[in-house]
Amino acid sequence: MVKIIVAYLIIINTIGFFTMLIDKRKAEKKKWRIPEKNIFFIAAIGGSLGAMIGMYVFRHKTKHWYFKFLFTVFLIAHMLILYYFLFKK
Repeated sequence: MVKIIVAYLIIINTIGFFTMLIDKRKAEKKKWRIPEKNIFFIAAIGGSLGAMIGMYVFRHKTKHWYFKFLFTVFLIAHMLILYYFLFKK
C-alpha cells in the first residue's frame, strides 16, 4: 500500500510541476492557458508540492496570494494524510 501511495505522489507531483511550466510557457506566448481550477484540482489531489515547486522555479503565479495559500493548505493536508498512512498502528 505504501509503495502505491508513494508512486502516486511522485506521478501527481511531477504532473503538478510540469503543469506550472506549461502554463508559464503558454502565458509567455500569449496562447490558451490552463484554467486555474485545473491547476488547483491537480494540487488538491496530491500534486501540491510539485505545483508549489514549479510555481517558484518558473516564477509563475507567485503574485497571486491564493495560489500560495491553497498550495500550502493542500500540502499540509497531504502531509497529514501521508503521515496517517505511514505511521498508523
